[in-house]
Amino acid sequence: MSGMASHLQEIIFRATQGGWATGHFNASEADHIRAIVEACRDAGAPAIIGMSEGERSHLGLLEAVALCDAFRKEFGIPIFLNADHTKSVEKAKEAIDAGFDSIHIDLSALPYEENIAHTQEIVEYAHSKHSNILENVGMSVEGELGYLRGESRIQQEKITVKKEDYTDPAQAADFVTRTGIDRLAIAVGNIHGISLDEPDLDIERIRAIRAAVPPEVALVLHAASGIPDDAIRSAIAAGIANIHINTDLRTAYVAELKKSLAEHPDEAAMYKLDAPAIAAMKEVIKQKLTIFGATGMIKASV
Repeated sequence: MSGMASHLQEIIFRATQGGWATGHFNASEADHIRAIVEACRDAGAPAIIGMSEGERSHLGLLEAVALCDAFRKEFGIPIFLNADHTKSVEKAKEAIDAGFDSIHIDLSALPYEENIAHTQEIVEYAHSKHSNILENVGMSVEGELGYLRGESRIQQEKITVKKEDYTDPAQAADFVTRTGIDRLAIAVGNIHGISLDEPDLDIERIRAIRAAVPPEVALVLHAASGIPDDAIRSAIAAGIANIHINTDLRTAYVAELKKSLAEHPDEAAMYKLDAPAIAAMKEVIKQKLTIFGATGMIKASV
């Protein structure tokens, strides 16, 4: 996987410079990965597949790597596998050793200095494990600063985001310098899942963070499901270059699967029952890629 992994930073950097954003879509099944790859191929966009600790525990680390290798050979487009929201150094190293293209080490719940120390440890480990990659470009590492509330589901309550949850621009600059990360996940009013009252994104704060950190460090917006399209476009214009979508995919998939099960109670072939659910996922992905301005960007980025 490493040959194509060397281009991930270049793609995201070009997104930053070009005013568009790469899409990051989570998967927990082989069919989900195929849906993401096929949608990205159809849209002419790079495919970044995210797997949280729970998702990759379900599918398997080596299995996920092997599947992405197979899809890369089949489709011939840039496909990257990211270990999303990794909460410990141990789990991060497991994903790195398994052959993931990218690691998101999320230690934002720890005290600031501990977040720095352990994130820096993962940066050094990841880059050393991939030091022989083409053009000496190492594995892409994402750190996180700020606190994201909520869960990746539809939540039947309002989620209150506090200003102290937000990423501080000056602290972001210090964090990036001391850790050496390639991407920075920030908290600017975004929350995991979809709540009854989606908070407003602090677009000016995104601009301030973008101005505070080096241009080669990409800004990442997690938990973008449920955020209005205009707010997403404004966030991209302010400097966001990578956007994570999970809950929108989950809800689209489950809704269509429930409908399929109800309409075909005697059907036992799961690949037939979940076909409409996979189609629904693909449609959401294509819509998001259009909003992100990522359609047709493969040739421009590789």
